Amino acid sequence: MPILKLPGLIDPHVHLREPGAPHKETWDTGTAAALAGGFTCVLDMPNNTPPVVDATALSAKDRVAREHARCDYGFHLGANEENAADTAALAPYTVGLKMYLDQTFGPLKMEGLGALIAHARAWHPDHPLLCHAEGRTIAAAILAAHLAGRAIHICHVSRKDEIELIRAAKEQGIRVTCEVTPHHLFLTDADIPAIGPGRAEVRPRLATAADRDALRANLTIVDCFATDHAPHTLPEKDSENPPPGFPGLETALPLYLALVDAGLLTLNGLIERVVTNPRRIFGLPEQTETWVEVDTAAVWQVHGADLFTRARWSPFEGWTMRGGVTRVVLNGKDAFRDGTIVAAPGSGRNVRKSINEMSLRGAS
Repeated sequence: MPILKLPGLIDPHVHLREPGAPHKETWDTGTAAALAGGFTCVLDMPNNTPPVVDATALSAKDRVAREHARCDYGFHLGANEENAADTAALAPYTVGLKMYLDQTFGPLKMEGLGALIAHARAWHPDHPLLCHAEGRTIAAAILAAHLAGRAIHICHVSRKDEIELIRAAKEQGIRVTCEVTPHHLFLTDADIPAIGPGRAEVRPRLATAADRDALRANLTIVDCFATDHAPHTLPEKDSENPPPGFPGLETALPLYLALVDAGLLTLNGLIERVVTNPRRIFGLPEQTETWVEVDTAAVWQVHGADLFTRARWSPFEGWTMRGGVTRVVLNGKDAFRDGTIVAAPGSGRNVRKSINEMSLRGAS
């Protein structure tokens, strides 16, 4: 059996939904899905209910993750119109500050240019600033960060004009990094009828074949791959007002390996985008005695009912994948083996200081 041994993968962009919406996903089920997909560290986004924009909400999420996470994890803090003056004190307990400049799931979209500029200036200079931005707002975010003398990370780039703008900014020496999702690398708007209109709702939306091809042609510009694992239940996705988002932790690695098989990426290039660069950009500690074993000859079909995610569906339903995770070792202990989650709930580690163990004088 041809076994490929990889470092533990890092996903810098997931939505594990707890607290607030455990019927969609929990720290238990979401980190089980991560391990089954080969991910040993996940960085969770702040658009919970309520949003994680202050010490109180961050503390509540920290308590839940500490009890239930099966892999290592970190928290992104959320920016809003009012909290620019308060966020820097929370930087030691988070992996980044997320700004939502375009509409997504939850109430965190910032409407004003003033808030964008304020956050770019006020956020801790040694901690990552990242944003959900599309089209013109990407240009605004890059400029605001550049004028503040800091780097910025653009999440889930999906279109030709966006990746070309980021390429041009990098060529001018502007400090910008970016990530791309597997669904934007493999799906287009032509796939919407097969997926189903509600189930295909995602932000950024699935784009054209030309946009997908431009992302693939510019992989040298892409710093990270990120699943944007964003589970919702099938009744929600099939409703008249379907929320945007796909589950993706368990289907990502075979898709990444398909890019390697197609000659679009080397294996070392893949490791850079799912291990080395996320660790560098988000300042993550090394995971010692941690690795993933993949049977590169394994062929399997995606069936939502077989997945560990609570969502139990996938936009890649019925797709044939090549490459299956057979074993995950995390911090010297088996965490996943032969289709079974071995890691116990609560065995995952916070990659930052725990807000519930530290004094936050004046931070809340």
